[in-house]
Amino acid sequence: MSKTTAKVPAPTATADAGHSAAAAPKPAKAATKSAGGSKSAAAKAVTAPAPAPATSRFAERFAPPKPPARGYPEPMDIVKTAHKADPKLVNAWKTKAGKDLTEAELQAMPDSEYMNDKQLEFFRARLQALKDDLLSNAGETTEHLREDTSIVPDPADRATIEEEHALELRTRDRERKLLKKISQSIGRIDAGDYGYCDETGEPIGLGRLLARPTATLSLEAQQRRELKQKMFGD
Repeated sequence: MSKTTAKVPAPTATADAGHSAAAAPKPAKAATKSAGGSKSAAAKAVTAPAPAPATSRFAERFAPPKPPARGYPEPMDIVKTAHKADPKLVNAWKTKAGKDLTEAELQAMPDSEYMNDKQLEFFRARLQALKDDLLSNAGETTEHLREDTSIVPDPADRATIEEEHALELRTRDRERKLLKKISQSIGRIDAGDYGYCDETGEPIGLGRLLARPTATLSLEAQQRRELKQKMFGD
């Protein structure tokens, strides 16, 4: 009886140990669930958008004005609105003499024809007409300056006439310098150098030559020279 009684408690202890061992992993699952819940909560916290800052009426009222939106045309719009030269103007120079060309016909010529014989003929005629006009005005100015102011009895009138004469003399001096430049430009046409910059050798451009037929510098070179004169006083 003692042996049978001693063997009975052993299975009970083993069963208790088995029950305790089987019951032990349950808290781990709970911990896993709690960890997973915390991760999902953290993910929600990260992905959740931040609330918009509160704006007051005072801030909106006194905020700096926003710059206006600039509506720049699309590249395709620029291409569509590109100016096309009139075919009649483009081909007019082929049938006309250079001196008979208009400014529009001259500017419609292709770049490959820059300073060809007809363009040189056009500018030669323009320079010669300008020279003849200046010489005619110079003759009239000389005759006016020969008038004797001593016969004017009123001193105020005499002073006015003398001021007019001084102004005409300054104008005559400018015309004399311009006549010299015109003669030099005609010489450049004869030498084949007309229309090209003295400093860079690049084309001066028809637009600049039409505005100033005696130009010897391109617009960029002229601006650089004027800037140097302002800086160094030369």
